[in-house]
Amino acid sequence: METGKSFFFVGIGGSGMMPLAMILAGRGATVAGSDRSLDSGRLPAKFEDLAARGIALHPQDGSGIVSADQIVVASAAVEATVPDMLAAETVGAQRMTRAELLASLFNASVSRIGVAGTSGKSTVTGMIGWIFHALGRDPTVMNGAVMKNFASAEAPFASALVGEGAAFVSEVDESDGSIALYTPEVAVLNNVSLDHKSLEELRALFGDFAAKARVTVVNVGDSEAEALADTMDRAKLMTVAIDASADLRAENLTPERYAISFDLVSRGERLRVRLGVPGRHNVENALAAIGAAIAAGVPREEAATAIEGFKGLKRRFEWVGEANGVAVIDDFGHNPEKIAATLDTLHANPGRLLLMFQPHGYGPLKVMRRELVDMFAEKLGEDDVLVLPDPVYQGGTTSREVTSADIVADVQAAGRDARHIPARDDAAAALIAMAGPGDRIVLMGARDDTLSLLAQEMVTDLSG
Repeated sequence: METGKSFFFVGIGGSGMMPLAMILAGRGATVAGSDRSLDSGRLPAKFEDLAARGIALHPQDGSGIVSADQIVVASAAVEATVPDMLAAETVGAQRMTRAELLASLFNASVSRIGVAGTSGKSTVTGMIGWIFHALGRDPTVMNGAVMKNFASAEAPFASALVGEGAAFVSEVDESDGSIALYTPEVAVLNNVSLDHKSLEELRALFGDFAAKARVTVVNVGDSEAEALADTMDRAKLMTVAIDASADLRAENLTPERYAISFDLVSRGERLRVRLGVPGRHNVENALAAIGAAIAAGVPREEAATAIEGFKGLKRRFEWVGEANGVAVIDDFGHNPEKIAATLDTLHANPGRLLLMFQPHGYGPLKVMRRELVDMFAEKLGEDDVLVLPDPVYQGGTTSREVTSADIVADVQAAGRDARHIPARDDAAAALIAMAGPGDRIVLMGARDDTLSLLAQEMVTDLSG
């Protein structure tokens, strides 16, 4: 459907929009777009990368939408009152959501691998994409994060891969319910936990998604995912888990500072695998990825060997640098499960943690308040320090019923060292001021790519 069409992306710099635009441009479509960040001069390197791919960029003032022949694709963050959306209505251009467009491309593919779950989707997608690429299967990959294996000086924002092979590997989003649009051949369900929706809603969405697939790979080490697996057709199910009964399981985990090894066990056979990314959660991710590859026809030994070359994703437990004995780590953690996994991985090695968690909105704070507080109370060490600036806000209307200050007060009441510092730059400066040799500063948050720039600036500041 994309060949010969003209697409205009409103919010083209978004983590879900940019890779989709890359795929369309790579397949020969005419692609243009606009973005608030472009207009405000933020993250210029991202837009330079898009322009280098032949994508025309316009101010978000309606000037780029001039024809009814254009298909206007809007991100979830774009309000109907944005000039581009008004221009689309004026000229009579067809409009699509990001999810509708992605689902149409995905569903038209021969081999469709959809990755679902409230945590780990991007990593599992990247792992599967790397396995297929390393084995010469030339996949198309749609990811919400930059895949280090494919990033280079010429293409620093490699969150998509455009291939000629049969496989289309994509993470699918449950937060807006759009997971219902996808018809996977192989479905992956890594975990189910509270994030944007209630558990009841998530169970229904994930269950319906899995029911469409020829094979569903489920991490039964996750209690909610296991409960869903119990309702599925066993003949269409592949189970994975760490140290538990499953079709594909991991045993004898050996953690390292920035890596982890394990035995991959299936049908009585055992292979030793070493991942170049750390943490028990990444072993779960690897099991899901290897399982999906096997379900799609990749021999187990080939998949296990290939995944050892996976380099990880930007902003997923990414070691940014070290200065004066203080390490800075950039991480996408933004819900209780993700943050807990990162803290567990960090606490496997010595050193105080100085955390800055920037919430990705006021709505998620309201939904996850109790779970966030309980997680921080349990996972923070006695010497650790947690700093929360105000949530990221990039325009629009929002209800501010629960704030960063509320979360901090609750965590303090639980006996942990938590501080509310409203301005992000001030929060970062406070962490730098208190850091000493052996400490690890960790920046956490979603929906704000400038956190990576801040992490780099903090390494520089620590050197001064």
